[in-house]
Amino acid sequence: MAVWKKLWYNHSTKVAVFSGNRRKETIFMKIPENYLQDVYAGWLGKIIGVRLGAPDESWTAEQIQKVYGDLWKYPVDYRDFAADDDTNGPLFYLHALEDSKHGFAITPQDVGEALLNYAPFEHGFFWWGGYGVSTEHTAYLNLRHGIPAPRSGSIAQNGAAVAEQIGGQIFIDTWGLVSPGNPEQAAHYAKIAASVTHDGNGIYGGIFIAVCISLAFIEKDIRCLLEKALTYIPADCEYTRVVRAVMEYADTHPGSHFRDCYQFLHDNFGYDRYPGNCHIIPNAGVIILALLYGEGDFGKTVCIANMCGWDTDCNAANVGTIMGVLVGLDGIDFDKWRAPIHDFLACSGVMGSMNMMDVPYGASYIADLAYRIAGETPPAPMDRIFRERKDSCHFEYPGSTHSIGARSIPSGKGNQTAEIYLVNTTEAARTGKRSLKAVVKPIMGGDDLQLYRKTYMVPADFHDTRYDPSFSPVFYPGQTIHASVMAPDSTMPVRVALYAHEKHEDRLYTGETVSLQAGEWVDLCYQVPALEGGLIDEIGVQVIACQEGGVMSVYLDDLYVSGAADYSYVAERENPEVWTGTHVETSQFTRLKGVLYLQDGSLHLSCSDFGEAYTGSHTWQDQQVTAELTGITGDIHLLNVRVQGAIRSYAAGMVNPTTFAILKNDNGYTELARMTVPEQKNGVPFTVTVTANGNHLTAVLNGSHTLTAEDNDHPYLTGAIGLSVREGAHLACRYLRVQPAK
Repeated sequence: MAVWKKLWYNHSTKVAVFSGNRRKETIFMKIPENYLQDVYAGWLGKIIGVRLGAPDESWTAEQIQKVYGDLWKYPVDYRDFAADDDTNGPLFYLHALEDSKHGFAITPQDVGEALLNYAPFEHGFFWWGGYGVSTEHTAYLNLRHGIPAPRSGSIAQNGAAVAEQIGGQIFIDTWGLVSPGNPEQAAHYAKIAASVTHDGNGIYGGIFIAVCISLAFIEKDIRCLLEKALTYIPADCEYTRVVRAVMEYADTHPGSHFRDCYQFLHDNFGYDRYPGNCHIIPNAGVIILALLYGEGDFGKTVCIANMCGWDTDCNAANVGTIMGVLVGLDGIDFDKWRAPIHDFLACSGVMGSMNMMDVPYGASYIADLAYRIAGETPPAPMDRIFRERKDSCHFEYPGSTHSIGARSIPSGKGNQTAEIYLVNTTEAARTGKRSLKAVVKPIMGGDDLQLYRKTYMVPADFHDTRYDPSFSPVFYPGQTIHASVMAPDSTMPVRVALYAHEKHEDRLYTGETVSLQAGEWVDLCYQVPALEGGLIDEIGVQVIACQEGGVMSVYLDDLYVSGAADYSYVAERENPEVWTGTHVETSQFTRLKGVLYLQDGSLHLSCSDFGEAYTGSHTWQDQQVTAELTGITGDIHLLNVRVQGAIRSYAAGMVNPTTFAILKNDNGYTELARMTVPEQKNGVPFTVTVTANGNHLTAVLNGSHTLTAEDNDHPYLTGAIGLSVREGAHLACRYLRVQPAK
């Protein structure tokens, strides 16, 4: 197999595969009985902390006090919170466990490649503050240029000031969540993950926080938890010193106010004593302070972490994860902390279909990995949910809503605005124990209730533009919507139907309307037709009242999607999406690198060295994709398929004017097949059709030149689609046709 032009991605030497001996017997510890609820609570706690602390990030305690006073609630009434590095990192780094060729015995390089794979090039994801300034930016460029992990994050490579900033602990929570009651495993994974970008106290902080989270599943005394976590890091390191100092202050000043302890921390471990923009040590002190003075109360603890200032969102988020696991869902006030979030989470990774998810999905992704690592089967019905439809709206986590929206559309018979009440309930369920109950009042005959899931979002949907999010739809024409609906005995007669909303034409596509029989579940199914240039931004259930009533109630369960996409992306129908003056995206696409814009009815992608952009879903399996491409400048113009990120995909297209090739990107492009073809001149459109069936690829140029390839070396079996250019090339794409593989 010939290696082809690895000028844009450098292969890095693999680190030795981990020998399982160091994990001891703890790797086989049984998953705690209440794990599923507690991991959801921990992940919720992380997101609550981020949203609490984000508005005053980097403020001093004095500034927060002056502006807000004692701040015991969210300072901002969010619509939807765009994205944050504190949630990007924990979710995407965890993918190393699935992507690694070493299985769960991951290496630092595996986590480093997860960073390269899921982060866009120098935008979104985290703070791109410059080489030698931002720790993560520095490590990313080290990895990009062939410096392997853990050297990529080491003091030897980057210096202590860069290596010991806060990121070592703020991106680490999921390694504790995936290791419930198994601190040895949590410490092992945290050391591996943190070493990619950090060193010294940066690694010790990651280990400490991950161990605290792991222990919180089984140890409910905060002081004992902290003492046990300290045994996993050196007794003489600076991180241990600040933890011990805060604990000693609290012990020797009983009854003191948290602000007194903060003053001690500020005077002895403040920002002025440590280099860099956001050193780990002062913020570690805030975490310990909050845990001790919060007295076991979730809300009090995260608020204290926020009111101490410095890196507020990071500190409140780490504290939120620990406390969420510690107190469980019952210990998190629903109306105050959970309801404003409404289970929504946006991310800003390079894969647009992975950037819009709900909180239960994140918890399920983490939990599924935990059970697989431990060699256990999740309890029903989560075993089937994890296996078949992890991203479904199943409502099995207490209080979960999966970000389901609700609106009433009056028939014109009344003039009152309907009130809609949504609640997670155990009153009824199609599968499992829970569903979502919707109550609408007043209701008139013919009034329409829509229960919906957003499948695409635009800048106007968000409260802010943090960390440059962009999206690809999570549902496409040709796919099938499923849902189960029930009306209780006491409700009025209703009719229901599934629907999908097409954004460009503002049109509803509706399935068969079915009358509900009181107390009986109905399983609905609707395949949305293939659409030319269609963009589905919402799917859901229409519920129509059949008579005058006053109150209408319905239960919704098991909303999910299946099937292959069947649609066309038509560039002339798409639009620029303006987030800020410097952050402009093109609808449906996310960009790795390069210049991406719409002009003259085509989508353009150009680069100085390399450029890539993606659309479609990372979950697609066997698909056929046809693109009309035109080379504008340069020689390398490619259509990507099975895209799993920036360094994991296949591509087919022109690699020079007379060579048509199929390529595999495995942190560097390698040729799988090539052929000589008549010269393809720039300015002349050409078509590329790629069919992916299992590990078999077929590529056709202009309907007449056919290449085949079979990948037997860790093949990519799912993924999105995209466009690529190299070596200063520029291409234009007029359309993409996506359909089930033939």
